[in-house]
Amino acid sequence: MSQTLVTVKNLEKFFINNQHRVEVLKNLDLELYHRDTLAVVGASGTGKSTLLHILGTLDRPSAGQVLFEGQNLFEQSAMDLARFRNEKIGFVFQFHHLLPEFTALENTMMPLLIAGDGNREARGRAEEILSQLGLKERLHHRIGELSGGEQQRVAIARALIRAPQLILADEPTGNLDRKTGSQIIDLFIRLNQEKGVTFLMVTHNQELSRRFKRNVEIIDGKAVEMPIG
Repeated sequence: MSQTLVTVKNLEKFFINNQHRVEVLKNLDLELYHRDTLAVVGASGTGKSTLLHILGTLDRPSAGQVLFEGQNLFEQSAMDLARFRNEKIGFVFQFHHLLPEFTALENTMMPLLIAGDGNREARGRAEEILSQLGLKERLHHRIGELSGGEQQRVAIARALIRAPQLILADEPTGNLDRKTGSQIIDLFIRLNQEKGVTFLMVTHNQELSRRFKRNVEIIDGKAVEMPIG
């Protein structure tokens, strides 16, 4: 097995609701490897998205550790976590959160411009990655002029623009028809094979999840590795 990228140890997450403790994740252990493709499956409300948000440092665990290449993430300051998130993690959500007043090219450039890269460098990199994702003829179309599948490809391009080590995808095919959703998974698998990008995807769609190398189901707050086949 490849070298470990992310190690989760004894992870817990609970919320207090009307003075009652609601446990979502309980002593959860998980390993994610370099060049892995892992799908986290389970019914709604089992904690799939909560786990993804913690792995992406968008939320903090109640207890436990998340190690990224051996470094305990939540020992870092908020500023260091923001820097880590911007450099190492790319996010793809069910709702793409693209800016409708901008073109596909401008949306894709945005993370590099925010990071302080020059306009020419950002434009060149965005044109390259959008072309690789089959959007060469759609660079200057505004978001509302693109199909749902094209919009999600722009969101993937934006997630990839800073060459992150890990892509976290939360129900990325949830708003797409079956054929387009399958095409998005095709794209993830190609990016994993050709560019070595590691993917963790949260999904309720077990037909699509089985195309990843590994499947984990959240059961009673714990991660249970599931056979594929």
